Amino acid sequence: PHRPISSPSTTEQMASDGAVATPAKVTPKKANLLDPHSIKHLLDETVAEVVKGKGYVENTRLGNWKLLIGTAVIAIALLAQFYPKKFPQNREFLLGCIALYVVMNVVLLILSYTKEKDAIIFTHPPAGSFNNTGLVISSKLPRFSDMYNLSIASADPESISAHKPVHFTKSVTKWFTKEGVLVEGLFWKDVERLIDDYNNERKSK
Repeated sequence: PHRPISSPSTTEQMASDGAVATPAKVTPKKANLLDPHSIKHLLDETVAEVVKGKGYVENTRLGNWKLLIGTAVIAIALLAQFYPKKFPQNREFLLGCIALYVVMNVVLLILSYTKEKDAIIFTHPPAGSFNNTGLVISSKLPRFSDMYNLSIASADPESISAHKPVHFTKSVTKWFTKEGVLVEGLFWKDVERLIDDYNNERKSK
């Protein structure tokens, strides 16, 4: 059976004097505390690591579609640029390229706003699970706010095996030292608890 990757050891958690103790040869993850994008990017990357460590495999279908459409957009632009005929002989061809270029970009925007939204990662169901739907993990860190919101929902909300969405909202100051170093042990535990809550596997105290 699949053995999940364990979360960082407690030695990575904050020491009593406020410093961060990390194992040898491990480079601490650090963010610029004055840059919300830097903080969110680091937390989102770590969330993806936790999710994969729990046995979930990333579903890259949406990303592949976006990559394919993006490649088509570039190809259309190159065709318009290097088409052998000059204007006005290539007028109809250019109009067709412009129309396709606009349509492709609109499709990308629709995918981003309707499917991707604030998603960090889409997953397949874990191997050996009775659940036949994957997860959608999403996050938000509003501008000028230190409150990080992480939510977990089913990739197929209409499925009979879909669970009720869960989320938490916590201050990022809980997981970072004053120097901007991420205390991974604390953050891993919070994310793992949320995944367990979604799967109704949280052990009662």
